Amino acid sequence: MYGEDVLAGNWRRRKVVPEVDAEVDLVVEDADSGFCGAVVGFEYGAVVLEDRHGKRRNFPLEPAAFLLDGQTVTLRKPVKNAAPAGRRRTASGSIAVDGVRARVAKASRIWVEGVHDAAMVERIWGDDLRIEGVVVEPLDGIDELAGAVRDFGPSATRRLGVLVDHLVPGSKESRIVAAVTSPYVLVTGHPYVDIWQAVKPRRLGIEAWPVVPPGRPWKEGVCAALGVADPVDMWRHILSKVDSFHDVETPLINAMERLIDFVTVDSA
Repeated sequence: MYGEDVLAGNWRRRKVVPEVDAEVDLVVEDADSGFCGAVVGFEYGAVVLEDRHGKRRNFPLEPAAFLLDGQTVTLRKPVKNAAPAGRRRTASGSIAVDGVRARVAKASRIWVEGVHDAAMVERIWGDDLRIEGVVVEPLDGIDELAGAVRDFGPSATRRLGVLVDHLVPGSKESRIVAAVTSPYVLVTGHPYVDIWQAVKPRRLGIEAWPVVPPGRPWKEGVCAALGVADPVDMWRHILSKVDSFHDVETPLINAMERLIDFVTVDSA
C-alpha cells in the first residue's frame, strides 16, 4: 500500500533545479526581489518581466533565480526568441538612444554612500541617467542621513532616491533608514558590506569574496586576503572588470532600477 521503498536508489543526490524556456507570457517571480511578471522579451542577455501594472524590469538569467508556480527554476532563453542584431544597448541593458543630448539636470537626485558607489553607478547606469537628467551625488556615509534629507527638502517635484550599502534587518544602516519617512524619498539598497562586494567575484578571477573577521575594516581585510597592498589599486582593478549589469549582483541591479523609476516618475 506504500508503494516503492522510499530509501531505494540514490536518496543523497542533490535536487536538480529544472531549466525552463522563458517563453513570452510565461509568468515567473524573481526569487530575490519578489518582482512578479510575464516574460515580454530579452535585452542584453537578461529576461524582461512586466508586472500587472505595466512596469518592466530586467533580470539576469542566473541559475535557480526564479520561481514558477512556487518551484525554483532556472530560466533559459529560447533559441527561437534570439534578439535581433543591430540594436545597441547601454551598460544597464536598456536600448541606447542615439543622437539625443543629456537633459538639463532635474531637481530630483539619487544619493549614494561614497565615490566608489557613484563610479559604479556611472559605469552601468550613466547613459540612462543622463538621458533622464538625474544627477547622482555621493555622500560621506549615511550617519547623518535624516538631517541631510530635511535639508534637501523633498517634494512631489523634488524626489530623492538613496542607495545604501549593507541594508539588512537589524543593521545600523536599517535603523538609520527607518528615521526617513518622507513619501518623496525612497531609500533602498543591497545586502553587501560595500559596493565592491556587489561585483561578481568570478569577474575578478576569484571563487568568492574573502571573509573578513569582525572588527577589522572590510576593505583592508579584503586587500590583505587577496595580496593587494593599496586599496586604491584594488578599487581600480574592480572597476576595470565591470562593463555592464552582467558583472554585478542582482540585488544592486534591482535597487538601482527602483531608484531610477522613483525619481523619474514625473518624466512620463
